[in-house]
Amino acid sequence: MEDIIIKANGAKNASKEIAKASTKDKNTCIANMIRALKEDKEYILSQNKEDVKCAKASGMRSVLIDRLELNEKRFNAMLESLRQIISLKDPVGEILSMNKMPNGLLIGRMRVPLGVIGIIYESRPNVTVDAAALCIKSGNAAFLKGGSDAINSNIAIVKSLRKALTRSSLPEDCISIIEDTSRDTVNKFMKLNGYIDVLIPRGGAGLIKSTVENATVPVIETGTGNCHIYVDKYCDMDMAERIVINAKVSRPGVCNAAEKLLVHKDIAQIFVPRVIKSLRSNGVEVRGCEKVKSICSDVILADENDWYKEYLDYIMAVKIVDSIDEAIEHINKYGTKHSDVIVTENYLNSQRFLSEVDSAAVYVNASTRFTDGNEFGLGAEIGISTQKLHARGPMGLRELTSVKYIIYGNGQIRE
Repeated sequence: MEDIIIKANGAKNASKEIAKASTKDKNTCIANMIRALKEDKEYILSQNKEDVKCAKASGMRSVLIDRLELNEKRFNAMLESLRQIISLKDPVGEILSMNKMPNGLLIGRMRVPLGVIGIIYESRPNVTVDAAALCIKSGNAAFLKGGSDAINSNIAIVKSLRKALTRSSLPEDCISIIEDTSRDTVNKFMKLNGYIDVLIPRGGAGLIKSTVENATVPVIETGTGNCHIYVDKYCDMDMAERIVINAKVSRPGVCNAAEKLLVHKDIAQIFVPRVIKSLRSNGVEVRGCEKVKSICSDVILADENDWYKEYLDYIMAVKIVDSIDEAIEHINKYGTKHSDVIVTENYLNSQRFLSEVDSAAVYVNASTRFTDGNEFGLGAEIGISTQKLHARGPMGLRELTSVKYIIYGNGQIRE
């Protein structure tokens, strides 16, 4: 087993240095990351091929292999993400407020780094790059624990990123990775109080549940996406069909893919057969409630577990609801507070949905697939927070900072 305490101590010491770094030094480091990744591209892609080969041999589902695989387009997207992070405003040191009290004290709030951010994640080697760069730009040290399925890719990427740090003015231990994938090491990682300031799990429901239940380090819960689309009776059906297909089919193995479809009863006889036909033509298995089955008898009958499940696959469950009230109640009961959509031309219904659905991202007439740091103008994100403290939704640079009070006086004492 690796001595992760040595790595944790290195990350803690590095966090003190990067917290003081200038925006110029941090941007120079990220620019060096781009350069190093370009230099090491062929090696990184070869290591990724090894991971994909092992995943296929182990019988991993194709949608999960898609999350794991790096290709030319995705590699270039990683580089572009780094360029965007360079262009973003540095949040560290930002003064959020400054008020003068009756006694003459000036009391304000200033953004500061969190410290050491521990990240536990599965597959998706691009997360390694995004997480590391976001931590650097926000003045934090990144302490990474990737999954065994992407271990070769992640080690290769971190080696390249640490090379970039040696070319910069920042400590090499600003980015480090745990190479041991054993359960004992994971459990130890989650209990590194005094070293890790906050832990962010990014992956499937099992990983997130395990982290929340077992970690003693503060956790920001992210990721699980049982996302819904409610098609209102006042909808444009062509628009609704396009949104459903995009949200389910474009990348079914990611957390912002739609998993459930709710349809108002008044349009069900027309819309349900139409959308099911379209879903099936795109390779999606459809499960449905009793009312859906009465319209399309060959659908698989959904059970109670289906309404809770995040499939991350070419599967979608469909339910007919009597009203927008039932749709909202269903989403708030079974959803994971990630991303949910109403398709409607009715303004009042759209506003009710926005107000009453308790999720991190709530949409009117758009695909759930937009819940992403880059799409939200954040450059990239370290995960989608589905809780309310301390951040909610895509976690970009600002969400990787905290605040502290700063007080200016001229000799005031409290009576």
